Amino acid sequence: MTTINQLIEEKKKSSSSFAKEFELESQRLEVAVALAQLRKELGFSQRELAERVGKPQSTIARIENGTVNVSFKVLYEIAQGVGKELHVEFK
Repeated sequence: MTTINQLIEEKKKSSSSFAKEFELESQRLEVAVALAQLRKELGFSQRELAERVGKPQSTIARIENGTVNVSFKVLYEIAQGVGKELHVEFK
């Protein structure tokens, strides 16, 4: 039986455009999860975090849902608003 992961890997090997798009979406999801985890660790609702960083609650929701290409500037502003540092890592 073929798993979803196997199908994805096969598709990535056969289509460079799929591989690029898959990687982009994976990175977007990673940012979404990281922000949601940070917010929960801080004990904030989306609205509370938004107020703290001066952004609309809908912005926080869209980032956490992975439905927006969030800018480095916005991520930096969020980090500053909660007293954290933003780090970017190339692997």
